[in-house]
Amino acid sequence: MSASAVLGIVGSAIILLSLFEMMRRHRLREKYALIWAVVAIFVMFVAAFPLVLQAVAQALGIQVPANLLFFGASILIMVLTLQHSSELGRLEERTRTLAEEIALLRLAIERPGGLARSSSTTQKPEETPPGEDE
Repeated sequence: MSASAVLGIVGSAIILLSLFEMMRRHRLREKYALIWAVVAIFVMFVAAFPLVLQAVAQALGIQVPANLLFFGASILIMVLTLQHSSELGRLEERTRTLAEEIALLRLAIERPGGLARSSSTTQKPEETPPGEDE
């Protein structure tokens, strides 16, 4: 087994162990962990069986198998970026909606006859200590 194959297998194993640890500590959501686990297992497979990558590259008419690997990696990065952009847009919209709801609640509280006024009228008046009459 070549040094690059050992490096690929060890690196993938470290990534998988890190994924499980991050999931255990709730630092990574399952849907993202699944994506990275599939990538790590694929890298481990390609490192262990490089002839498979060569055969697929040859079948697709690609001269250098590494070019196929880089093309696949760039497609994966583009798909992940698109997915993250979509989720970011959804979260920005949700944040804007929540900010508007908070603003409306604050307005309702601060308005005369709102919650702030009714709660202040039900409070007990401050008592003066004995012997300090005005």
